[in-house]
Amino acid sequence: MDTLTPAAPVVRRPRISLWTLRAVITVHVLAAVAQPVLAGLFLTGDVDAIGVHGLIGSLLTLVGMAVIGVALAYVLGGRGRLWVLPVAVLLFLADGFQIAAGYERQLELHIPLGVTIVVVSVLLAAWAWSPSAARPRTRR
Repeated sequence: MDTLTPAAPVVRRPRISLWTLRAVITVHVLAAVAQPVLAGLFLTGDVDAIGVHGLIGSLLTLVGMAVIGVALAYVLGGRGRLWVLPVAVLLFLADGFQIAAGYERQLELHIPLGVTIVVVSVLLAAWAWSPSAARPRTRR
């Protein structure tokens, strides 16, 4: 081994933080996708579905808080992508506004915001499970 050649730089990649982020985001997306199904069941006559819809909606904010915490660990500790943290915060805020609009029966806000939450959740989960999420951020 030649002692004059520099050693290859150690590249730190997100591992534990990424797997935790994947798990929490997957829980969030499953709960978000269940919401329109439960709303549809309510509209077809299953009156008990609205109670489950409200419960899962409230739990989404708790999962959203967990997503923020894990995203913080992913960005700071795991050298993950920086944009994940603001997206997690916006998703959490959207979940909160969604609950308020639902309890106020403001369907003109509740339905489009719900669609947005589901789409963003699905896209975030798809990205988290892609190989791109495992790459460390580069220095510019």
